[in-house]
Amino acid sequence: MQKIALFLMAAVLLCASCQSEKKENSNIKIGTKKEKSSPYDLGKKIFNGKGKCYTCHKIDKKSIGPGVIEIMKVYKAQNKDLISFLKQESDPIVDPETFVVMKTNFAIIKTFTEEELKAVEIYMTEVNTNKAE
Repeated sequence: MQKIALFLMAAVLLCASCQSEKKENSNIKIGTKKEKSSPYDLGKKIFNGKGKCYTCHKIDKKSIGPGVIEIMKVYKAQNKDLISFLKQESDPIVDPETFVVMKTNFAIIKTFTEEELKAVEIYMTEVNTNKAE
């Protein structure tokens, strides 16, 4: 009887040790290389995500701030640099009256990399171009 009990205990321990090995190996993921998104996609993600631009800027109409189409139309007409404005290196040209509200967002914008700023500009430019057609 003791031999049977020892055999059963050994079998249980063997099974338990095999289970822990399976758990360790189950965390391995193959083929999960992160794909790099296009500048447009990155800009859209920032505009609608961490930048929170969408809360004040709609695509084709004025909300709290001017619409994206209006912003890009004015910047193109005056040959101005949107990124300079976002970096606070130039004055607002589209809707200076609402600039006070925009100032609160510069704390967020200061965390953007050059790549992210350029991506937001590309997104806004392409959205403007696609809506104008």
